[in-house]
Amino acid sequence: MVFVFLLFLSTAAITPLSAQWALMRTDADSAVRAGVRHIYNLEFDSASTNFQKVINAYPQHPAGYFLDAMVDWWAIVTNSRDKRTDERFLKKIDRVVTLCDSILDKNDNDIVGLFFKGGILGFRGRYHVTRNDWAAAALDGKRAFDLVQKCQEVAPGNRDVMLGTGIYHYFMETIPERYPAVKPLIAMLPPGDKRAGIAELKLAAQSARYAATEAKVVLLQLQYGMEKNYSEALAISQQLSSDYPKNSLFKAYLGRCYVQTGNYDRMEEVWREILNNCIDRKTGYDNLIAREAMYYIGLSLMQRGKYDDALTYFYKCDEFCRKLDEKPSGWMIMLNSRVGNIYDVQGKRDLAVKQYNKVLSWEDYYDSHKYARQFLERPYGK
Repeated sequence: MVFVFLLFLSTAAITPLSAQWALMRTDADSAVRAGVRHIYNLEFDSASTNFQKVINAYPQHPAGYFLDAMVDWWAIVTNSRDKRTDERFLKKIDRVVTLCDSILDKNDNDIVGLFFKGGILGFRGRYHVTRNDWAAAALDGKRAFDLVQKCQEVAPGNRDVMLGTGIYHYFMETIPERYPAVKPLIAMLPPGDKRAGIAELKLAAQSARYAATEAKVVLLQLQYGMEKNYSEALAISQQLSSDYPKNSLFKAYLGRCYVQTGNYDRMEEVWREILNNCIDRKTGYDNLIAREAMYYIGLSLMQRGKYDDALTYFYKCDEFCRKLDEKPSGWMIMLNSRVGNIYDVQGKRDLAVKQYNKVLSWEDYYDSHKYARQFLERPYGK
C-alpha cells in the first residue's frame, strides 16, 4: 500500500468530501512521488531524505511518517533474514498509529486518520506474516480491514482502497487453506473471498490512481507463489523490472518466472545479472539470492548439456547452503539430486548413487524421495 497515502494529496477528489482530501501543497506531493520511486528502486537514503521534507513541512500529518516506515519495510522485504531493522520499523509504525489516534480522538470518522491507520496496520500485519506470528497478523489484518472499510464508505468504488480490501479478502481465504493451524485464530473474523480479492487487486493494479504499483507487487507474489499462474506472474514481473530496474525482488521474480515457463536462455541471462549484482554488493542482493542464482545458472547449463560448468555452479551453491542453513534446505536437496543426475549422464554411477542416498537421508522435499528412488532403480537419462 505504498502509494495509497497519495490519495490524500489529490485536489481532485472523487467524493463530495473533496475539501478534506486537499491536504498538502505540490511541494510535498513532488517529494512524496520522488521518494516512492526511490523506495521501489531500493534507494533508501534518497527516499528517506524526501520523506523527511514532508515530515518537516507537515509534522502533524501522518503521510511523511507512514512513508518513512515503508523505507524500513522494503529493507526487510529484500533482506528478510536480517532482523536489525525490525525494531526501528515497529517503532515507526507505533508513531503513525499514535498520530492517527490523536486525529481520530477529535473525529472518529476523520478520513486521514482512518486511512493511514488502516494502511500502517496492514503493513504491520504483513510484517508479522514474514515472522510467522500468525495471531498478531490476523489481529492487525482485521483491524486494518475495518478501517479500510470505513474509508470505502466515504469513497465507494475507489480503486486505491481496493488494494487493502483485496489483500484482506484474498489472504483470509487462502492462508487458512495453506496453514490449517491458523483457522482457530481467525474463526471470528469476517470471511475471505479469494476470487473477489484477486478481482479487487486487479482493478487496483489497472486503474488505481496511486496504489497501482503496490497492487502489482501483491499480485505478482500471489500469482507466482499461491496461484502458480506463471504466465501472468511473468507479465507483471517484466513490467515491474522495467519500471524499477534496481529492485532485486522484481528481478528475482522475473528470473523465477522464466524458470517456470521454460525459457532457459532468458533465465540464465537474468540470473547471471543477479549474481553479478550480488558480487558487486548492490542493495537488496545478498547471499540468499546469490545461492538461488547459482542454482538456476547451474540448472540452465545442465539443460544445455554443459555438465562440467553446471557442476561448478552446483558445488558453489552447495557451499552457500552449508553456510546459510541450519539443516538441509530445499536448495541443497534439489542441487544434490541434480548433481546425481549429472554423474549418471557422465557414467559415474557410484557417485550418482551416493547422491541419491544422501537425498533420501534428508527431508522429503517436493517428492525428492520418490525421484531419488527412481534414479536408484534406473539411472537418470536412461
